[in-house]
Amino acid sequence: MSVFHYHSLCRKHMGRAVRIRTRDGIIHEGIIHRVSHDKVFIRPLSGRRFSRYGGFGYGWGYGFGGGFGIGIALGAIVGFALLPFFFW
Repeated sequence: MSVFHYHSLCRKHMGRAVRIRTRDGIIHEGIIHRVSHDKVFIRPLSGRRFSRYGGFGYGWGYGFGGGFGIGIALGAIVGFALLPFFFW
């Protein structure tokens, strides 16, 4: 899929919980916070199985992350799925 496709897909689903898989096999789960021309920023879901950034505030405006969450390059995305439930 093209970068333009993932950019459109991410913009369409801002504010939704998603699972994004990158080319290196890392799976990120979180809520799409912002989409720039080359990255999507997600706020990790704390307490989730694939969340590696747990604890207070990563991406929520406290400390590391500056309120934008994790930046993922749109060109590195190979899989995108909406999560059916916010908490499960």
